Amino acid sequence: MSREPGQSPRRRSLLGGLGALAVTGLAGCVQLPSAGDGDGGDGGDAGATDVTDGLPGSTASGAVVGEPPDEELPVGPAALTRGAPKDGIPAIVNPSFGADWSGFEAETRSRFGSGNTIAPRLADDDLVVGVARDGEARAYPLKLLNYHEIVNDTFDGPLLVTYCPLCRSAIVAKRRAGGEPTVFGVSGLLYRNALVMYDEATGSNWSQILAQAITGELTGERLELLPSTLATFGEWRASHPDTTVLRPPPESDTLGAGTGVRDYATDPYPGYDQSDQIGIGGEFDDDRLGPKTKVVGVAVAETARAYTAEAIETEGPIKDTVGGLPIVVTNTPNGTPIAWSRRVGDETLSLGIADERHLAGGGSRWRRDTGVAVDGPFEGERLAQANSVSALFWFAWLDFYPETELYAP
Repeated sequence: MSREPGQSPRRRSLLGGLGALAVTGLAGCVQLPSAGDGDGGDGGDAGATDVTDGLPGSTASGAVVGEPPDEELPVGPAALTRGAPKDGIPAIVNPSFGADWSGFEAETRSRFGSGNTIAPRLADDDLVVGVARDGEARAYPLKLLNYHEIVNDTFDGPLLVTYCPLCRSAIVAKRRAGGEPTVFGVSGLLYRNALVMYDEATGSNWSQILAQAITGELTGERLELLPSTLATFGEWRASHPDTTVLRPPPESDTLGAGTGVRDYATDPYPGYDQSDQIGIGGEFDDDRLGPKTKVVGVAVAETARAYTAEAIETEGPIKDTVGGLPIVVTNTPNGTPIAWSRRVGDETLSLGIADERHLAGGGSRWRRDTGVAVDGPFEGERLAQANSVSALFWFAWLDFYPETELYAP
């Protein structure tokens, strides 16, 4: 494997030990033995302009305005739990892309030396993390992220795509630490049941959900977040007909020993979503929602609020204000909740339903999944994303925002 670094309320106790694992097959944030070694659309995001000047919490990119919570840093060793060896979950470097997975075939090796040929394919209903930048689009399948968790990409600059299978949280950011491009890997540690990454430049550990270094030389530094969409491959391809998609190892390289190939046609978390298991252990005593309910959360100016897909479905797009930021919370066509700022320049739009793919406001139709206006006076402009992390499990949101409000129609 060759690579060029920089290229390419309220659970009251912290994590239990590995003995608390009740769900078999967990192979992401927690490493268990694996099988391997290791419509035509209505326009994409080409030319889209972010409209975030003056928004609270805006980053230099102006793309994501939700704020990760403040933490007392650095965190102590007792707050971190080891679920796997460092690089035992091999992050992807030097990623390879194609139109789909057609023609892919690879050999896996078990720890006993037996081999198995795999030829996984992507279906239209497979979930992907979609990213559109500089007029191009890429898709990162959860079939890969479940096993690798981190993709070190170069896409209109150094790009970091991350996913925590235990929390179902996706975050995309600029791939920089200390102001310089670097490679991120999976530390094997968990903080509040969530992925902890490390950067190769300094060895600092980073909380995925905080998007912040929590130990090491860069403690306190935050990643610069970028907008992303959790969608089915079919939906993403319909709205971005020229998208490419990440292809599996060994076509993409990985950190660590071996080829990093896994059996991508299998689910490494069988039954996890339906179980009562919270990560690798812990307690849950909030009675407002079940721990595995999917929510989208918005946090601005010390106010945090969570929204369920069911509430959005019942009420329609929810117009709300969180910490002074006017937002709209909607479901994408596949039912995934997402939040957008309603502030465009000096205007605050009253966004409502146009159709199942679009919101309507200011004389334009705006894509629910990407926030891009496809027609009208705002055509080509993009709403700022109000959620700093994708839709995720309720227990994970509570872990980081224990005083969160829950929106009720």
